[in-house]
Amino acid sequence: MSVIEQTPQVEVPEAAARENKMPFGRWFKEIGFRHVIGVIAIIYSVFPILYVFSAALNPSVGTTLTASNSLFSAISFENFAELGSQTRFWTWFGNSLQIGIITSIGTVLMGAAAAYAFSRFRFNGRRGGLMALMVVQMFPQLLAFVAIFLLLLALGDVVPALGLNSKLGLICVYLGGALGANTFLMYGTFNSIPMELDEAAKIDGASHTQIYWTIVLPLVTPILAVVGLLSFISAFNDFVLANTVLTGSENWTMAIGMNSWVGGMDKHWDWFTAGAIIAALPILLLFLFLQKYIVAGLTGGSVKG
Repeated sequence: MSVIEQTPQVEVPEAAARENKMPFGRWFKEIGFRHVIGVIAIIYSVFPILYVFSAALNPSVGTTLTASNSLFSAISFENFAELGSQTRFWTWFGNSLQIGIITSIGTVLMGAAAAYAFSRFRFNGRRGGLMALMVVQMFPQLLAFVAIFLLLLALGDVVPALGLNSKLGLICVYLGGALGANTFLMYGTFNSIPMELDEAAKIDGASHTQIYWTIVLPLVTPILAVVGLLSFISAFNDFVLANTVLTGSENWTMAIGMNSWVGGMDKHWDWFTAGAIIAALPILLLFLFLQKYIVAGLTGGSVKG
């Protein structure tokens, strides 16, 4: 018969427990101050959000925001209902989603293909191409918006689908502007994937296409998610280039349309605040969905493994 021995519990005397307890001054110096900074940061970041929520739910907010100084003094969904009945908000919302999704997918595909080529192949001009990508990304895309306007104006006479007031033309502008920075960002992550995996796959008879799609891309999923998220946010929130290219209100994005509510003589802060709440949802949901990839994607290429 087996005998189960129970380990006796050792009681710690109260005097010893008091001796092991960290003094308040030392605890606050090492740990406690972080909680204070965290609380201040939360209050600082949450208050503007609460103010926008209060203004969006206040039906008396119109040409001025002073009516919403008392938070949640009135609660109604009238402002949200007017977005669909008196404005083109949902058309602009659909345009923004369409442009953002296509831009993010195209950016990931183009950037990943270019980064794979620079990382895995050796060819003439490779070093110069990488240097050119690094130099190009130093200049913001806004510097070229005059040239982009003239280019699309002339291109529209030949290919109307790529001219001014074309969502496809705007998407092409975004893809070209983001290619350099995203390729250079992905390049470091692709370099962290050992070349031995490619060589082993070649021995088994795999082609470059099979290696790229079935071996390399699954291993760099975090950086693909990060690039897709950043591209979506950039295209979804862009105003200057979108306002330059899209001239018709039926093709406007939310950034252009909502700016028209508060940028002219007639102010509609009620529509603006309600639209701002809805406009934040896609980015918030996408960020929550991809958050497990974000840290790994941003730090994946920092050290070559």
